[in-house]
Amino acid sequence: MKKTVFVFALSATLAGCGQQSSHYQFQVADLEPNLVTLSSDEFMGRMPFTEGEKITTSFLEQEFKKLGLEPGNGDSYFQDVPMVSVTSNPSERMEFKSPKGAIIAEGLKDFVIWTQRTDSLVEVENAELVFAGFGIVAPEYGWNDYKNLDVKGKIAVVLVNDPGFGTEDASLFKGNTMTYYGRWTYKYEEAARQGALGCLIVHNTIPAGYGFNVIQNSWKASKLYLDDRGQEKYKLGFEGWITLPTANKLFDLAGMKESEMLAKARKSDFQPVSLGLTASTKIEVKAEYNVSQNVVAKVTGKSKPEEVIIYSAHWDHLGIGKPDETGDSIYNGALDNASGTAALLALAKAFKTDNQPERTVVFLAVTAEEQGLWGSAFYAQNPIFPKEKTVANINMDGINPYGKMKDVSIIGVGQSEMEDLLHVELEKLGRYSAPEPNPVAGYYFRSDHFNFAKIGIPALYFGTGIDHAEKGKEYGKQLQDEYTAQYYHKAADEYDPSRWNLDGAVDDVQLLYNVGKSLSNSDKWPGWKDGSEFKAVREGYMKK
Repeated sequence: MKKTVFVFALSATLAGCGQQSSHYQFQVADLEPNLVTLSSDEFMGRMPFTEGEKITTSFLEQEFKKLGLEPGNGDSYFQDVPMVSVTSNPSERMEFKSPKGAIIAEGLKDFVIWTQRTDSLVEVENAELVFAGFGIVAPEYGWNDYKNLDVKGKIAVVLVNDPGFGTEDASLFKGNTMTYYGRWTYKYEEAARQGALGCLIVHNTIPAGYGFNVIQNSWKASKLYLDDRGQEKYKLGFEGWITLPTANKLFDLAGMKESEMLAKARKSDFQPVSLGLTASTKIEVKAEYNVSQNVVAKVTGKSKPEEVIIYSAHWDHLGIGKPDETGDSIYNGALDNASGTAALLALAKAFKTDNQPERTVVFLAVTAEEQGLWGSAFYAQNPIFPKEKTVANINMDGINPYGKMKDVSIIGVGQSEMEDLLHVELEKLGRYSAPEPNPVAGYYFRSDHFNFAKIGIPALYFGTGIDHAEKGKEYGKQLQDEYTAQYYHKAADEYDPSRWNLDGAVDDVQLLYNVGKSLSNSDKWPGWKDGSEFKAVREGYMKK
C-alpha cells in the first residue's frame, strides 16, 4: 500500500469541458458503516481462499445491488481469478558453510523464505552463494549487476532498494526515490530471469521502508499466485530475506565487509562475486488451486457508454495469522484496505445518486493485492473493458483516518496528466498536493494502479497528506509514522472511533469523486507525461 511542473493548460481544458457540476456532498455516514462492517472480526481478515473471502465478496455484491448498480462483467458482478495457494513449510534452519567454518541461521529469526514452485519438496544442497549487488539489470542506466556471472544453480544475495538510496545523488537512478528496480518483487523476477536457484535480499529497515517483523508474517504462510498452468515460466527454487546481522556474519565468513560491498555495489562497474559459501535447506510445499474473485459494478454512461473510467480498491487483507502480544490473531485491515473499499462503495452510491455521467464509471474491488497485486494483474491481462476505451484509473488504498489535512500526497509525481486534473479540483477545495513524504518506500509499485499503468492506462493514486489542518506537518508525519510502526500489517489495524477521525477521509473521498465526475463528463483523454515509462505503451496501441 501507500504514496514539479504541472501542465495547467491541460488542466484548464479538462476542467472546462465538464458538462455537469458535482452535486453529491459526502458525509461520515457514507463511509463509517461499511468501514466498520468490512473490518469487523466477522469478515475474518478478508483473506482470499477463505470463508472471509466468501463473506466479503457476497457483501460487496449485495451492496452494489442495493445501490442499483449494474453488474460490471456481463450479467455478473464477479470476475473469476484462477489462482494457486502455495504454502511453504521451510526447514527451521539454513546452514551456510565455507572452508573457514559454518553458520547455522534460524528460520523466522534470521531468515524468511518461501517458494512459488508447486513441487511437494524443494531441496537446496550446498548451493553456492554469489553477491550480485542490488540484483539489477537496467540498460537505460547502463547497469548490470549480473554481468559475466552464471547464477544457474546458485543463490543470489542482493541488497534492498536502489544504488542511489542514501547517496544524496539524485542522478544515480532516482536518488532516494525508489524505482521499480528497488522493489523486492523485481529482484526475484530478475534472479529468475538469470536462472538462479534462489534469491536472498538483505533486509535493512530504512531502505526497505518497514521492519523485519513485516517480513516475518510470511513465515510458513500461504502465498497466492496466478494459476499459470499451461504457460509456466521458470521459477526460483526459493525467494526470501535475511536480516542485516545475518548478512554481516556471512560477509565476515567470506572475508568481506558489508559496508565495502555496499560501496562497490553502488557503482556501475560493480562486478558480482562468489562469496565462497554454500547453503543447504529445504522447503516442504503444499499447493491448492482455486478461484478467487474480483467484484465489479458500473454506472453506464449516457452519451459515451463505451468510454470507461475505473475506480479500484482491493478488498483483501491478511486473514487470520500469528497472534500478537494481546492474543489477537485476526488481521482486520481497517485502514488497509477496508477504508478504500468503503470509499469505493461510497463513490458508487454518489455516481448512482447524482446526474448520470456521460462516460461509464466502473467500480472494481480486486482480490489478492496483499499477495502481489494479483487481482489487478489478472484484470490487466484479461480486461473486461478494452484498454483502448479505458480513459483512466483512480485507485484507493488507505483513506485518511487522521482528520482534516490541507494536502494530499501524490504517489509517483510527474507520471500522468491525471495529476493536472487533480490540481484543478484541489484548488477549488482550497487544498494542495505534495510529493510523497517517503519516496524510499516505492508506493508507486505497491498498489493496484501499477497494473493499469503497466498496460498504459493513466492511473491516479494519492495518499494521505501530512499537513494537518490544526497541528501542522510534524504532527501529521508523526501520525503516519505511528501507523507504520504500530498498525501496518498487524492485527492492531482495527477501526477504533476513539483513534480515528473520518473528517479528512470525507474530504479525500469528495476529491476522488470530483476528479472522476469531471472526467466522466469530459471528452478529453489524459495521457502520460514526457519521461514516463508508460507513455510509449499507451501511445503504441492508441495510434493503431
